[in-house]
Amino acid sequence: MLIDSHVNLHAPQFDEDRDAVIARAREAGVTLMVEISDKVSTFEATHALAMAHNDIWCTVGTHPHEAKENPSLIADDLIHLASRPKVVGIGECGLDFHYDLSPRDVQAQVFRAHVAAARETGLPLVVHTREADDVMAEILREEHAKGPFKFLMHCYTSGPELAELAAELGGWFSVSGIATFKAAEDVRAVIRAMPGDRIIVETDCPYLAPMPHRGRRNEPAYIGHVLDKLAEIRGWSRDEAERRTTDAFFALFDRIPRP
Repeated sequence: MLIDSHVNLHAPQFDEDRDAVIARAREAGVTLMVEISDKVSTFEATHALAMAHNDIWCTVGTHPHEAKENPSLIADDLIHLASRPKVVGIGECGLDFHYDLSPRDVQAQVFRAHVAAARETGLPLVVHTREADDVMAEILREEHAKGPFKFLMHCYTSGPELAELAAELGGWFSVSGIATFKAAEDVRAVIRAMPGDRIIVETDCPYLAPMPHRGRRNEPAYIGHVLDKLAEIRGWSRDEAERRTTDAFFALFDRIPRP
């Protein structure tokens, strides 16, 4: 199966042709998509997409860029929204010290609320991390000591040390179009070392379009390019890559019934 584990179809970049984008994904063989919540204030749009389409599911959460929107967010707020139908994950959440669009202490506080919600609900946590390896490692260690939770290091581009820790803690990893970029050999090196049974693929559309579409708006129909690159990096056949990522996806997002 072709599965896009991370789409942002509620984004304004799709306002003019959202239905056509979804139709093109299906024509390209994409069987399932996970629509990602980037802030609680727009969750209604995210959830509505999932409810309107049998092949779209969704998460609930707040991206670290948006953590300042609701610095007092608590786990119970997320748990309440996660009880709705078709909500299968918590996030996207985490730390982004590249742009620092929210204060770092607020990012960490809001991230820990998401971790608590994931632990309580049993839903997988979708983690964003950029230029925050040491703090992310510290939080993951501390929170795992309180009790285990499932988590995904989404669109992983951080260092090998954090990847090793995440793998030791049982984390999954998702590979994006960045893996196809010519200058991303450091990303490909980390992908080669990821646990082979815990890798999935994503577009993160409308961002990060893979080659040969780089520089254009990304969309779920391009996920096959990411899967092909993953197969090349790992030395897998296309069929093996598809089988492995499908199995890993359903092991992580276990609230989604496997067709």
